Amino acid sequence: MRGIIAAAGYVPYRRLDRAEVAATFGGGGGRGTRAVASYDEDTTTMGAEAARFALRGAGAARPDALWFATANPAYLEKTNATAIHAALRLDQAVPALDAGGAVRSGPGTLRAAFEHTGVVLVVASDLRTGLPTSADESGGGDGAAALLVGDDNDGPVIAEYLGAASATEEFVDRWRLPGEPVAKQWEERFGETKYLPLGEQAWNAALKAADLTPERVDHLVVTGVHPRAVRSLTTRLGVDKAKIVDDLAATVGNTGAAHPALLLTVALESASPGEVIAVVVLADGADVLLFRAADALGQYTPARPVAVQVAGGGEVTYGKFLSWRRMVTLDPPRRPEPERISAAVAGRTEEWKFAFVGSRDRSSGALHLPPARVSRTGGAQDDMEPAPMSDVAGTISTFTVDRIAYSPSPPIVFAIVDFDDGGRLPVELTDVDADGVEMGDRVELTFRKLFTADGIHNYFWKARPIRG
Repeated sequence: MRGIIAAAGYVPYRRLDRAEVAATFGGGGGRGTRAVASYDEDTTTMGAEAARFALRGAGAARPDALWFATANPAYLEKTNATAIHAALRLDQAVPALDAGGAVRSGPGTLRAAFEHTGVVLVVASDLRTGLPTSADESGGGDGAAALLVGDDNDGPVIAEYLGAASATEEFVDRWRLPGEPVAKQWEERFGETKYLPLGEQAWNAALKAADLTPERVDHLVVTGVHPRAVRSLTTRLGVDKAKIVDDLAATVGNTGAAHPALLLTVALESASPGEVIAVVVLADGADVLLFRAADALGQYTPARPVAVQVAGGGEVTYGKFLSWRRMVTLDPPRRPEPERISAAVAGRTEEWKFAFVGSRDRSSGALHLPPARVSRTGGAQDDMEPAPMSDVAGTISTFTVDRIAYSPSPPIVFAIVDFDDGGRLPVELTDVDADGVEMGDRVELTFRKLFTADGIHNYFWKARPIRG
């Protein structure tokens, strides 16, 4: 039996109240909130967080391949999945591949993983934006999801893959040329006339192949980049309204390439063994994937449930959101901007920089952050073992608020963190308000972007409060 071994979503901490848009410009916005990636997040860092959550719930299962899908890659030319690969500390023999540039790459890589062999970690991530007051700005959302796909001999399968179907047709609906910051969309009625027959075709084909009827579907996910077509199609599928999975439009927004996997994760978190889950995606065609929750789902505990993340968000002002999206340019700090990182140094320190691996003295047990060759206890040299620390929590011993140092979003909050397994290190805090930090606060590590210089993203680890 092939299916899902583990699933997790990642929803950024910050939320934009859509009412602020209309309050600022006199139009646009709407009701509810949307998830906003922080200034130090991109699709790579969000994908890494979702993947970390998924692997925590995967038991001993580990991927033979890593596939990363996004419509907004942090790099072109360079593979983005390799940074996630390094953050997860996967073996060099595990290939890491990108499927980027289109929203449909999300459900496409997911289906390919189920029809592949071996254990595949599928990561989908997206950062959605639009012009101020636009529907894309208010309706979009930022987030990521990760699913570990394999057979039941690789680990307990929590959802069996029943089959899929697709319908594809070339037409102009949504597009964005390379280098353009926002997408454009054709007139809505045209897209609706194209999507509805494609969606019905794929839906009927998938049900027939799996020998199912609409009445046997217990959880229905319908999503896509054309809201009007999604609403119309949902009413035509013959599934009771009570079985439709919340699309998170009122709280998170549509996360593009990541949304099908994110909503599938939401469905799994509320499903019971034996129930059927259907995922319908409209993006440059239609894709339908069918699953049946397995007995192992009853014993599965998500590392960080999506509902907990959605409920635990913090506000961000509309002005700060626009500056993070570079829709407005603020006066920068009167300090030199950082220089680009050294590729040679980053290559020599990959375990520390990307996976936060320290070193522990074998003789004394002393932990060193960053890793060292000579022990601070006893002076033993080159007698260290790796000490992975990215999943170890810590406590803030003391902290400072720096309003002078350069930051894309000042001020910077630095804290001295005492880690639970030993070791003390100054770490930059994120997802915090400067006046809300206290000594004794519990924190966990998160993979973030320190800055970008000369087109090179400097990824490293920060600490954020443990919430929920």
